Amino acid sequence: MKLLFIADPLDRLTLFGDTSYALMLEATARGHEVFTCLVDHLGLEGNEAVAQATPTAVVDAETPADAFRTSASVPMKLRDFDVVLMRKDPPFDVSYLHATWILEHARGKTLLVNDPRGLRELNEHLAVLRFPELTPHTIVTRSAARLNAFMHEQGGAIVVKPVDGFGGLGIFLVRAGDPNASSIFETSTGAGTRWTLAQAYLPAAAQGDKRILMIDGEPVGAVLRVPAVNEARGNLHVGGRAVKCDIDARDRLIIDTINPTLRTYGQLLVGIDVIGGMLTEINITSPTGVRHISRLDGRNASTPIIEAFERLAPGAKTVDA
Repeated sequence: MKLLFIADPLDRLTLFGDTSYALMLEATARGHEVFTCLVDHLGLEGNEAVAQATPTAVVDAETPADAFRTSASVPMKLRDFDVVLMRKDPPFDVSYLHATWILEHARGKTLLVNDPRGLRELNEHLAVLRFPELTPHTIVTRSAARLNAFMHEQGGAIVVKPVDGFGGLGIFLVRAGDPNASSIFETSTGAGTRWTLAQAYLPAAAQGDKRILMIDGEPVGAVLRVPAVNEARGNLHVGGRAVKCDIDARDRLIIDTINPTLRTYGQLLVGIDVIGGMLTEINITSPTGVRHISRLDGRNASTPIIEAFERLAPGAKTVDA
C-alpha cells in the first residue's frame, strides 16, 4: 500500500508518544510505502484532490533527525494512495476547514482516515452531547454569569474548557469560593464573545482519565492518564502519568452506543476519553495513545490499525509482515 500522512512538520513530532510516527513505523515494517505532507501541500486540480507528497523512509529512533529520511516531493493525486490519514493536530481553524473541503474530492477514491465530513461535524468536545445518558451534565454558553450559576447547580465544582480547545489547553477546574472564578469565566468566554463548554466535575478525575483508542469500531487498547500532583489535567504532555488499565463493561457500553454514529460519519481511528465511567470527549482529528498502550501492554498496538487499513483500503494488497 501507499499511505499519505497529512501531518505537522516532522521535526516537531515528539516521537516518544506520537501515534502518527508509530503507524509510519508499522506500515514500513509491513512493506508499505510512506509519504508525508503538510496541509499547505494539498490542493485541487479540477475535481481531483492532489498533494505535493514527500516519500519518507522511517526508522525507529529517538529524534526526528534520525527517524526520517525524505526524498524530493512529487505531485500526486490522492486517489493514487491506498490510505490518506489526516493527522494534523488541532486547532480546527479555517485552514483545517478548507483542507476538509479538499479531502471531500477524494472520497470513494481512497481510504480517508478520518472522513472529512465527520471531522467537520463532530466537534471533539460537543459530539459527546449526542449521548447525554453517557456524559456528565454539560452546558455550552458565552455567559460568565451562566457559568457561575452552573457551578453552584453542580455542587460547587465544574470543569471549563474551550469548545475548540485541544491537548488540555484552556481547561480549568473551578470551585465555588475561588477568588479567580469570575476572572476565569470572563476569560474563558472572551467577555461574552466565545462559546465555552462546562461540565460537572467528576471526582474520579483525580484517579485518572482513561483514553480508549479504537479502529473501525473495535478497541485497540486503553491507557489511564493520571494527573500530576496539584494538576487537574491528565494530559500526558502536561505531566500526566500513563498507567496500564483494562477496558471494562461500562467502556464497552459506551463504545457500542457511539459506534453507529461514528460509522455514519466515517470515523475509523478514534480516541474516546472516559472519566469515572462517563464519556467526556470523542477525539477524531489526531487521536493518540498507540505508543503508550504498546509500552504498557507489551505489544504493538499499531498492528491492528494497519491491518484494518489493509482490509478496508479499496484495492489494497496486503503485504505479509
